[in-house]
Amino acid sequence: MRIARPAKFVTAVLLAGLAPWLRAAEEALPRTQAAGADPLAVGNLVQLTLGLLAVLLLLGGLAWLLRRSGRFTTGMHGALQVLGGVSMGTRERVVLLQVGKQQLLVGVAPGRIQTLHVLDEPIDVTESPMRPKAGFAQALDMALGRSKPQ
Repeated sequence: MRIARPAKFVTAVLLAGLAPWLRAAEEALPRTQAAGADPLAVGNLVQLTLGLLAVLLLLGGLAWLLRRSGRFTTGMHGALQVLGGVSMGTRERVVLLQVGKQQLLVGVAPGRIQTLHVLDEPIDVTESPMRPKAGFAQALDMALGRSKPQ
């Protein structure tokens, strides 16, 4: 598996940045531990917690770097948007796509995507009765009868 050069650089920088912390943690640990040491001792739990936090921070930092690099972008910022869809069977769907100012009705099946219709006049999906006007939490509260519709 070939890793791109920027990924190698980022990995090297992260490892170089973690080296002083790892050295300090190693120096803080006692040199010898008894064979029957309690695994739930305070020192062991602190070491476990710090290790877990270091891994979580590393994963969060990598996710932030990948998002900033622009390699993983969502479709909402691009010119292509999925406006809606309906399932026609177990593996078939009909999807309404917005491409720029044009709307396409597309059939999607395993191994095949086919344009069914190009709409002459775009459909306004912002006022659709199926699309909730509130967030998910508010829609759930309304469905459960906890709050009144606005």
